Amino acid sequence: MKKEKTIETINPTTGKSLHHYSYMSDEAVKKAISKCHKAFETWKEISPKDRAKIILSIGKELIKSKEELAQLMTDEMGKTLEQSRQEVDLCVAICNYTAKIGPKELKTEDREMVNDNKGRITYAPIGVVYGIQPWNYPSYQVVRYSIASLMAGNGVLLKHASNVTGSGKLLEQIYQKTDIPDGLFTVLVINHDQSDTVITNKLVRGVTLTGSPDAGKNIGQKASAALKKSVLELGSNDAYLVFEDADINLAVKACVKGRIYNNGETCIAAKRFIVVEKVYDEFRDKFVEAMSNVKTGNPNIKSTQLGPIAREDLRNELHQQVVESVKKGAKIACGGKIPNGNGFFYPATVLENVKPGQPAYEDELFGPVASLIKAKNNKDAMRIANDSRFGLGGGIFSKNEEAAFEIAEKYFDTGMVFINSFGLADPAMPFGGVKESGYGREHGGFGLKEFVNIKSVMYR
Repeated sequence: MKKEKTIETINPTTGKSLHHYSYMSDEAVKKAISKCHKAFETWKEISPKDRAKIILSIGKELIKSKEELAQLMTDEMGKTLEQSRQEVDLCVAICNYTAKIGPKELKTEDREMVNDNKGRITYAPIGVVYGIQPWNYPSYQVVRYSIASLMAGNGVLLKHASNVTGSGKLLEQIYQKTDIPDGLFTVLVINHDQSDTVITNKLVRGVTLTGSPDAGKNIGQKASAALKKSVLELGSNDAYLVFEDADINLAVKACVKGRIYNNGETCIAAKRFIVVEKVYDEFRDKFVEAMSNVKTGNPNIKSTQLGPIAREDLRNELHQQVVESVKKGAKIACGGKIPNGNGFFYPATVLENVKPGQPAYEDELFGPVASLIKAKNNKDAMRIANDSRFGLGGGIFSKNEEAAFEIAEKYFDTGMVFINSFGLADPAMPFGGVKESGYGREHGGFGLKEFVNIKSVMYR
């Protein structure tokens, strides 16, 4: 098999080529890692308070480059331009929040020991952190791990998904406009084989991946084989429960947004909609009508709600999951057909009669396809929600918020739960999952301590 020498990015709205990027040589990769480590040796000596100032400056540079970065993300992966702008705003919020809490979270802690001695706990940076990131949030995914790692005092390497290489390179330029040491944040334009050598490089001390469960198993095994800490944020098929006492109109509005936001290509998107039979028909009719009316088209147009799938192969895979689900008994309530014309578009789709054994029930459908499932009652709905190998997020719609909170806390086997809303990431709240959705947490201060040496210093 001939080894590709360049990456070609393609606009999913038009299907036309955007740019070509040359892969780095093996020697260039080694030099980049060494340079990042050298920059880390300088960066780790800077106080958290002073690091925070530079983190703030990264946020300011993101604001200056907002329109350029947003347009490039839309061109490379197809999300609406409005949502690309929202993504940049979230990145700025991450910088501001991390700069605010970072010095306090990383502050040395004095502790009384049980043997009457004294102890001190410090959070020391470990070195170079390698991030392998996906295409669905070209900026946010990068900023999420890199800003936490930089605040902690580490160096950062990035291997971005090939179809958003331009976004990764632009972020590198934005970071470089600040006072961070040269090479501290470095984008590696490399293939999978080269990526494996980065993981085993002795200067790399931590590995973080956002991607599919299969990718997580692969990278997790490679990192653990090299005895390196890893954080894995993987896929999911998040369940949103509509209870008997739910506000149906609110639930429909939130569930439609939850399924089509970011073109439905979100790990934490609402994917399975589990509705108790008492309100199933009402929800079903209103939900299908709303999904049928979703405006699909050019993501640069303000009125567009749903842009194209990021790549043609991903659209084909999504459609095959729909076809296979129908073969096994699911019914198409709306959508479900690949449209004619240019670009990699796929309509907002609702599948009914979704049962175990179907891809729509078992797997992650990474696109605007909703799985509608009927439950006998609230308890049965919770059982179905947890009947999944995934455990990232989920939601509950109920007017009894206290009861919903209790169910979320005690019974929802996920890392995140949203009550009467569809939610995305927030810098103040931990982000991550359980089961095949991965391990480790980002945001909320927790991400700052994933790649540090929590060191005990004891004295009399």
